[in-house]
Amino acid sequence: MTAALLEPVSRAFTEPAADGYLLGGFEWRQRTPDSTRAVVIINAATSVRCQYYSRFAEYLFSHGMDVMLFDYRGIGASRRGSLRGFAASWSDWGALDTDAMLKRALREYPGQPVDVVGHSFGGCAAGLAASGQAIRHLVTVGAQFAHWRDYAPAQRWQMLAKWHGVMPLLTRVCGYFPGKRLGWLEDTPAGVVKDWGAFSTRFEQLPSARSLAALPFADVSARTLAISFSDDPFGTVAAIDRLLSYFSASPRTHLRIKPQDIGETAIGHFAFFHSRFQSSLWPIALQWLQQGELSADVPGQVLSRTP
Repeated sequence: MTAALLEPVSRAFTEPAADGYLLGGFEWRQRTPDSTRAVVIINAATSVRCQYYSRFAEYLFSHGMDVMLFDYRGIGASRRGSLRGFAASWSDWGALDTDAMLKRALREYPGQPVDVVGHSFGGCAAGLAASGQAIRHLVTVGAQFAHWRDYAPAQRWQMLAKWHGVMPLLTRVCGYFPGKRLGWLEDTPAGVVKDWGAFSTRFEQLPSARSLAALPFADVSARTLAISFSDDPFGTVAAIDRLLSYFSASPRTHLRIKPQDIGETAIGHFAFFHSRFQSSLWPIALQWLQQGELSADVPGQVLSRTP
């Protein structure tokens, strides 16, 4: 462990979105400014507290980067009281919240390249922000928008019942999804659940997206690496490619990894960000953020490259 990781280097911040909603987050900032140093924004998965990614943020910081974590409205540090009747959707999390963080990075770290790591929905959020055109390098991990037909066949019907049946039903009863009590997710706004539970094949067909004037995905020209895992029931090849197709102006690479490729028995949808993968998986993301390319000995298989 480096000396940098032993220091309490993160600090909390607040940032208003365009509609005035105050978002909470944390940042790791190097001691001296450097216009050649990247600032990395980590976009969380749906209803996962941003502090889940703290160890990964510290890892990037220890390799000379500035790093920002934040919670979407209604979650963690960005929750303001009860979620009953609270209006928030996937589109809000991308078009308002993620966009606010990109604008903060451009303002607080002037002249520095801006990179993004997006987990699950967090990869989608990067394409919903109007300021996404500022992103230099983008790494997504298991990123998709939960179209049910893309779920892994062996778990599809169980996942369909859980996420598209039980979750919407409990949300209608409670006015929000009480995920924390169930140990599934953080408590989740009803609008997010409505988007997740929809059966649409296209993001623009989701309930909240219909009110958007445009989807900015095509304005993002970042060099994009999509990392997926063979045992991730959400991040199947079809699911990853469905989202990647929206980033039509970005050079895209899809890297598919089996747990056996790194001597493991399981990785799944969440474990990439566990510190036990610091030496095996995290360097893949680090090199892409630094150089926009993969090493020759990267584990797994490159399924596609789109120049």
